[in-house]
Amino acid sequence: MISLLKGNLLEISNRSIVIDVNGVGYKVAMTDDSLHNLKIGSEITIWTHLAVRENSQDLYGFTSKNDRDFFELLITVSGIGPKTALNILTLVSSETLASAIRDGSTAHLVKVSGIGRKTAEKIVLELKEKIGGFVGGEDTTEGMSSDADAIEALKSLGYEAGDAREAIKKILTGKDGKKLTDTGAKVKAALKILG
Repeated sequence: MISLLKGNLLEISNRSIVIDVNGVGYKVAMTDDSLHNLKIGSEITIWTHLAVRENSQDLYGFTSKNDRDFFELLITVSGIGPKTALNILTLVSSETLASAIRDGSTAHLVKVSGIGRKTAEKIVLELKEKIGGFVGGEDTTEGMSSDADAIEALKSLGYEAGDAREAIKKILTGKDGKKLTDTGAKVKAALKILG
């Protein structure tokens, strides 16, 4: 199994990259967040998961081992394939998702295309006991849900998903020093960052 690639970044396309490892180009599917931080021509290290199917072999890559490990946990849930798991991790970080699963929250999972309420409940039920090794971030489920709503609002205003996510990540606190939890306040603060 291929679990790590280190080489030069040759190409960035929609949701994937091509990395040159000693003269061999590997196409690797990645989350939008991961792609946003990469530069063509740079040397990168990618943690990977090789999904082997009857008629294909696909590589999925992550900039952190923790994200790759969480991806592999997600695909243990029946009905969740690699593409769906990648879509989930594109919407929300592994730390935030682990925290939400511990709390039994499904509200954010249903925002992922192709995941309904029953599937979201199944993910929470099957992973709740398995995520002990993952450290949840400080984000609450409410904060994460408002992050997703703010990103959607920014996308509807014409901003790219990756740019919107980066702006939301930079927002730590409001003028009063308290953490922003309101979607509207997050959108306003992100618009200031995005210009």
